[in-house]
Amino acid sequence: MTGERPTTADALDLQPHPEGGWFRRTWTAPGAVPTASGVRPAATCIHYLLTPGEHSAWHVVSSDELWLWHGPGVLELSLGGDGEQPGDAETVLLGPAVGTGQRAQCLVPAGVWQAARLASDVEVLVSCVVSPGFSFDDWRLAAPSGGSPRPRRPRP
Repeated sequence: MTGERPTTADALDLQPHPEGGWFRRTWTAPGAVPTASGVRPAATCIHYLLTPGEHSAWHVVSSDELWLWHGPGVLELSLGGDGEQPGDAETVLLGPAVGTGQRAQCLVPAGVWQAARLASDVEVLVSCVVSPGFSFDDWRLAAPSGGSPRPRRPRP
């Protein structure tokens, strides 16, 4: 990355995300719910962008996260289990070729490690809906030994 915001990130007013890539919260549900970590919005949504050379580091969220593909490229979303660190990854392809192994959306259950990278050199924009709503207090990155996603096989 050159240090400049990519064109799509600029157009959508996205900022750098600590896990890699670019994001901006686009919606917060008006209702709140109690969680083990405190009161959270019922749900939140962000735009999330990866451009060539970027990836999302292994991280875990304590809420369910629904990834919704917008394109144009294909995204490899790796799910690394619910252990203390990411394990062998199962990879889901988010992209336009629905019916040929790609999907338009994927649910990452609460507590499951996840990481994302581009399947080619074409950027990908997704939306991520988190419920109960996202808080950085409920999110953590893997220890540096977590490495990059180790794909096992695509999940249809």
